[in-house]
Amino acid sequence: MGRVSSLADLPIRDDLRGLKPYGAPELKVAVALNVNENTHPIPENVARSIIEAVAHELLTVNRYPDREFLALRDSLANYLGHGLTRDNVWAANGSNEVLQQILQAFGGPGRSVLGFPPTYSMHSIIAAGTGTEWLAGERDADYVISPATAVDWVKRTEPDLVFLCAPNNPTGTALSLETIEAVYDATGGIVVVDEAYAEFGVEGEETALSLLPGRERLIVTRTMSKAFAFAGARLGYLAADPAISDALRLVRLPYHLSSLTQAAAVAALAHTPEMLAMVDDIKSQRDRIEVTLRELGYTPYPSASNFILFGNVPDSHRLFEQLLERDIIIRDLGIAHHLRVSAGTRAETTTFLEAMRELTAR
Repeated sequence: MGRVSSLADLPIRDDLRGLKPYGAPELKVAVALNVNENTHPIPENVARSIIEAVAHELLTVNRYPDREFLALRDSLANYLGHGLTRDNVWAANGSNEVLQQILQAFGGPGRSVLGFPPTYSMHSIIAAGTGTEWLAGERDADYVISPATAVDWVKRTEPDLVFLCAPNNPTGTALSLETIEAVYDATGGIVVVDEAYAEFGVEGEETALSLLPGRERLIVTRTMSKAFAFAGARLGYLAADPAISDALRLVRLPYHLSSLTQAAAVAALAHTPEMLAMVDDIKSQRDRIEVTLRELGYTPYPSASNFILFGNVPDSHRLFEQLLERDIIIRDLGIAHHLRVSAGTRAETTTFLEAMRELTAR
C-alpha cells in the first residue's frame, strides 16, 4: 500500500491543523476515578429490564428506528418535569452530540461561541470541529462567574452562542440562576447551560430548567452518563423551546438514535428511583474526599458535582504517577498544582484516600 502517511500529509482543513483530539487516558487500572463516571453498577433488576427491552427491540432491528424517538422523548420529559412535553425535548448519542448539533445549527464559520475556561474541554473541541470561533472569557476568584463578569464578557465579545457549565467541569463550581438570566438578557444569541452533573447538586434547588418558560433561546443540556450510570449507552438530551428541536432536525443525521439505544434508555428511565438511589452515596463520597483532602493539607474546591478539584499539590504530575503506580488513576488536567478526582464507590474512595494519606505522610 506504499508508505504510511501522517496527518500532516493530508489535506485537512486549515483551522484543524495542529489541534489535538479529546485525550483522557484509557488505562486499565483497579480504581479508575479520572473521567467522572458513575462507578456504581446498575442494579441487577434494572439491568434485567433493560436487557428484556433491548432483546425485544432486536426482533425488529432489521427496520430503521423511530426517527423522532417519541417514546424516549416522552420518558425524558416525564423525568424532567417542569411542565415539559416531548416537544421540548431532543436527544442524541451523548450530550456531546447534542452540543455538536447545536453548534452545527447555530454556529459554524463566521460565528462564535463564548465559554469560560477552565471548563469542559469538549466545548472548545466541538467548536473547532464545527468551524465556530471559540472565545474564552475569564472567571472570578475560585472559578465563580458572577452576573456582572458574565455580562461584561458577553458585551465585549458579542458572541452568537454562550456556553455555561452548571456545575462546572472540571472545577465543580455551581452557577447561579442570576448569572444565567443576566447572560440571556445580555445577548440575542443562543445560551446553552450544560447541566451534565445537575443531579449531584443541592437537593430541591432549582436548576436552569426553571428558567425555560418565555426564553426561546435558552437550551439546557443533560446526560444519562453520570447520575444514571449510563455512560456506555451514550444518551444525552436537551430541554428547550420546541423551535430548537426543529433547528436540530436540519443538521441531525437520519435515524441518528439506534432503536437499541432508545429501548435501553426508556427502560432505564422507567426505573428512575432505583437508578438515582446511588446519587446520595456518590455525594457522600464526594464530601468525604473534600474533608479528608483538606485535613491532609490540600485545597479542595466546593463541588456540586460528582468530583473534586483540589489544589496545593506541590508536584501534580508526580502525585498522579505515584497514584498510578498504586493502580489508581485520577485526572491531571494541566492546571498547575491541581488534580481532579471522581467520587467512586465507598471502597474505591477508601483506596484513593488511603493512598493519599500514605503519599502525603512521606
